[in-house]
Amino acid sequence: MNAHAKINLALVAGPVRADGKHEVTTVLQRVELADRIELEPGEQLRVDGFAGDTLVGRALERVAAAAGADPHWAVQIDKEIPVAAGLGGGSSDAATALRLANETLEKPLSPEALHTLAAELGADVPFFLREGPQLGEGDGSDLTPLDLPQSYTVLLVVPAAETKLSTAAVYAAFDERRGEEGYEQRREQLLTALAAGDLAAFPPNDLASSPLADELRALGAFRADVSGAGPAVYALFDDPAQTQAAAARMDARGLVWVGSPAW
Repeated sequence: MNAHAKINLALVAGPVRADGKHEVTTVLQRVELADRIELEPGEQLRVDGFAGDTLVGRALERVAAAAGADPHWAVQIDKEIPVAAGLGGGSSDAATALRLANETLEKPLSPEALHTLAAELGADVPFFLREGPQLGEGDGSDLTPLDLPQSYTVLLVVPAAETKLSTAAVYAAFDERRGEEGYEQRREQLLTALAAGDLAAFPPNDLASSPLADELRALGAFRADVSGAGPAVYALFDDPAQTQAAAARMDARGLVWVGSPAW
């Protein structure tokens, strides 16, 4: 089963909540770029194909415990999504493994129980159990389906010279610069743009920025920004020819991918 990457079409962050997490309002959209997850019954829990995995194994242990079963699954991960790039590859892999494992249980967990379990693994994981673009609120795991345009082309660039800071470090920097100030106004700007279906009017990412986004807009993108905490930068184009031209210009800057939104 494909485990698609995501981009944050918008990410507005606010103050720290009572649970220690930050209040966020984010727009989540799948893209065609995907890992491949295969799961079948096994003698014990085994995850192959990606030595850095911790989340898929944890997800399977938790779904087994919730169902009162043993985690006897063999999983193969074929990675295509760049690791630690802000594209949600680990979360997508975990959600896909949860869905596949749940289907093998004698008494599968309800969608609500699976959502709760997914949210405990990470704020992005529940999104990958849903279909279509979603508005994430609260810590990002409170989801509402969105009806957004899907006719654009997506260009992703993962800059070669940049590495992702830990999420904790990104939020620490956000807090240090008092980034939560003006959260309600930025949230209202996002919700107004959402109501109009105007992706170009979404506010910029509160957590990370990149000069590549400016370059991509100059090359014809109607929306360009960092996804999540980065470092991946996405650009949305109405004209596929402009997308390919921009991809050629970005080829020397890092990993480049061109494709479409996915449902």
